[in-house]
Amino acid sequence: MARKERPLDSGDTPELAFAAALRQLREKAGSPTYRVLAQRTHYSVTTLSSAAAGRVLPSLPVALAYVRACGGDVGEWERRWHESALRLAADAVEPEACGAEGGSAAPYPGLAAFQKEDGERFFGREDLTDDLVRRLAGQRFLAVFGASGSGKSSLLRAGLLPRLAAGGATSAVLLITPGPHPLEECAIALAAEAGSTAGEVYADLAADPANLHRLVRQTLAGRPPDAEVVLVVDQFEEVFTLCRTEGERAAFVSALVTATEAPNSRCRVVLGVRADFYAHCTRYARLLAPLATSQVALGPMTGEQLRQAIVQPAARAGLSVEGALVAALVAECHGKDGALPLLSHALLETWRRRRGNALTLAGYRAAGAMEGALARTAETFYSSLTPAQQRSARQLFLRLTSLGEGTEDTRRRLPYEELDRDADVAAVLEQAARARLLTLEDRHVDVSHEALIRCWPRLHRWLAEDRERLRRHRGLTEAAGLWESLDRDPDVLYRGTRLAMVAEFAEKPAYRGELTARERAFLDASRAAEDLRQRALVRRSRRLRRLVALLAVAALTASGAAAYALRAHREITQQRNEILSRNVANEANALRDGQPALHTRLMMAAYQLSPTAEARDGLLGAVSTPLPGRGKLVSSVAFTADGRGLAAGGDTNVELWDTPATGPPVRAGATRPAGPVTSVAFAPGGRTLAAGHFDRTVRLWDVTDRRRPKPTATLTGHTDVVFAVAFSPDGRTLATGSYDHTVRLWDLTARPPALRAVLSGHRLNVKAVAFSRDGRVLATGGDDRTVQLWNVARPREPVRLSVLSGHRNFVTSVTFGPGDRTLVSSSDDRTVRIWDVSQPARPTVLSTLTGHREVVIAAALSRDGRLLASGGYDGFARLWNVADPRHPASAGVLGDGGALNSVALSPDGRFLLTGGAGRTARLWPTDPRHAVELGCARDPAPLTRAQWERYFPDVSFRAPCGTPGGP
Repeated sequence: MARKERPLDSGDTPELAFAAALRQLREKAGSPTYRVLAQRTHYSVTTLSSAAAGRVLPSLPVALAYVRACGGDVGEWERRWHESALRLAADAVEPEACGAEGGSAAPYPGLAAFQKEDGERFFGREDLTDDLVRRLAGQRFLAVFGASGSGKSSLLRAGLLPRLAAGGATSAVLLITPGPHPLEECAIALAAEAGSTAGEVYADLAADPANLHRLVRQTLAGRPPDAEVVLVVDQFEEVFTLCRTEGERAAFVSALVTATEAPNSRCRVVLGVRADFYAHCTRYARLLAPLATSQVALGPMTGEQLRQAIVQPAARAGLSVEGALVAALVAECHGKDGALPLLSHALLETWRRRRGNALTLAGYRAAGAMEGALARTAETFYSSLTPAQQRSARQLFLRLTSLGEGTEDTRRRLPYEELDRDADVAAVLEQAARARLLTLEDRHVDVSHEALIRCWPRLHRWLAEDRERLRRHRGLTEAAGLWESLDRDPDVLYRGTRLAMVAEFAEKPAYRGELTARERAFLDASRAAEDLRQRALVRRSRRLRRLVALLAVAALTASGAAAYALRAHREITQQRNEILSRNVANEANALRDGQPALHTRLMMAAYQLSPTAEARDGLLGAVSTPLPGRGKLVSSVAFTADGRGLAAGGDTNVELWDTPATGPPVRAGATRPAGPVTSVAFAPGGRTLAAGHFDRTVRLWDVTDRRRPKPTATLTGHTDVVFAVAFSPDGRTLATGSYDHTVRLWDLTARPPALRAVLSGHRLNVKAVAFSRDGRVLATGGDDRTVQLWNVARPREPVRLSVLSGHRNFVTSVTFGPGDRTLVSSSDDRTVRIWDVSQPARPTVLSTLTGHREVVIAAALSRDGRLLASGGYDGFARLWNVADPRHPASAGVLGDGGALNSVALSPDGRFLLTGGAGRTARLWPTDPRHAVELGCARDPAPLTRAQWERYFPDVSFRAPCGTPGGP
């Protein structure tokens, strides 16, 4: 029997009226339980019950799914929903802001995107809309790229969708945003159109993404033969920012492309993508071919387009815009990316301050002008809150932001389940929505536009205060959600290092209040489980000590037992030391930020007590050295052949460092800004630096004096991004790999450098090039998943020797071992392979290294070939002992949180250089014994005896650096 619902609140709001009607429909259907409705719709019980709770108007897809599951008339209910939405919009207009027209609807949407029903007041992009319609008639895949705030969503929703719906031949136009689970969103939209259950559609898609083609054809069964499905995916970048599972990302991409490329396809796909996520898209082989011919760039509006966008919506509403205001707005916005949401918000605020039927310059200035209007609205909202509500608002807006990794921060749709629904949170949500800063939907809350993240100074300060803590908190949020979804499975709980790192901030009273009830429960459960584990370890240690004592007594009575007791004592002591080493290393991790000196001393002591993996990795990280840059990311790093110089390429230039014999690296200089850098390499003598660029060029620099690099040449000829550069061992030839699918060999002895040959063996992007150590063979790797070996003994006449197949995704790096008998390759398939290439025409695999949880973006070998380093998007660099390449062994796991883009080993293998999504490169020692030396050189002060007894009870005091400790 269905559980009785909570009565609706009293009142006559659109939300309550619609919810009451939904409840009546459910009663007529026999009052099926919400669990039954969830099975029919693929929406959660919470989402469906919220739809009929009367707090917010459910989204149209949820409302229609509810109606369909109860056997209602979908057409009639869609009409009802639009009536409720219109009434809600009218009610949202503040009476005091209205002039003679009273409750007339605002002609501008503010921060929100224009929607399909706004087509009649969407102006300025008519030509581009015509172009999209024309392109879509001739091709099945289209991607619209534009900066945040360029109007992509409005163009797709209010421009393209109404035109497609009016076209007649197209029978179904579906709009989705990917969210954390893009396959589910696709299934829900398709099921609503087909009249089937979302659960069945999702099961088909999850089983095989290629089924989207079949499902589309089934949806169109019985319709005219020219009927098609157009699937519009807005905010496609959410596939990278919100979807956390690589498998689901790849499946969604595969489903979209397969549905458009299949024989007899009846599906067309349009993507709206933020421009700074273009490189993310190119990492998927299935997207490369469609993107090559099917992309549209959305730039800033022209002056005339801006005038139309400003004046025409007002004219449609019977209003006028003062000429001086039009001129001011056009001048402010012309040629600027990201200006449109600010313009729309400023116009909305000016409309609220209109004089009669006129929008005036005085009203615009009173609203705070462009960015000021948004900041003023946000500050007015924030100032109206009580102190407790302000604390809730801070946490809410931080949770609504996804921190960028080398890209700008983006919006994050926040599920209601993640919030504590107390009175303060409810008040903040209501007031923020009324201010149009937030959009409240049935399942989640969202910022109205990412412009709020850029333009509200207070939010900007919050995000900048402690980004690393925010990242840890976001990880805790996701882990707690997973724990809850798996019925609080204890295997999901934090332990060891992860628990210590999160507890470091969560234990502080100032931050404890920032956790939700679910997060606190998860953390408490993790701590309780860890306490049980630690007590078990202590009991085991006590039993071992008692056993030693008994054996020692036995040794007094028997000489044979004495020898056995000695061996047992050593084994037991070793086991005790291992346990202590691990425990101390895990505890020390929590001190890394707050007490770095104590953190380092404990890591040294733990490693010297017992060289456990936890102590080893912690020690290497404790004495690592950050090399801060000036850009947003580090894309490529390199050592000079003598190890005395470093280079780090980023989003603007290449920074150069000197490494003295003692002490940390010293920043020397930097190349002049020349646009984003993809790859860097030093010539053998260290006097020349090559840098590949996104602008399709390679720039050569004289870095004899690293303090003052001088440009010497710019190599042109590639027709797409240059992604890899490598010098031959004699420095006479440069190899460059590009997204134009070619490798070029350049003669550096010519003045200027001249093209020697073009290698065209790859079918897709080339991402890796490397010369053998004798310079006679070149290895190349790319998105066609192959490594190719070329005989380049005669650079003008290269000959392909072999193709190495086996990687299941893009090849990201290649490098030769000593004697050119081995080759190492890394891949997006999360593996590193070691190949026997002693016979280049007949290569074989020696071993496959696994362990990375994400794309392996780079690998490097020491000069003697005994140490290998690999770096990945999972944020870790892994060290491997490959002295026996058939049996590699882990030698360390290093990481400081951010995704890595590049790794390089010093020629002697003593240091690892990494670069990643943060603006800092980092230099790590690779040998723990060397790390102890570095740690002692920096801070020879030992642990005090009190500290030793706190962390190493029952162990004789030892000074890690050989200096006696104080009290």
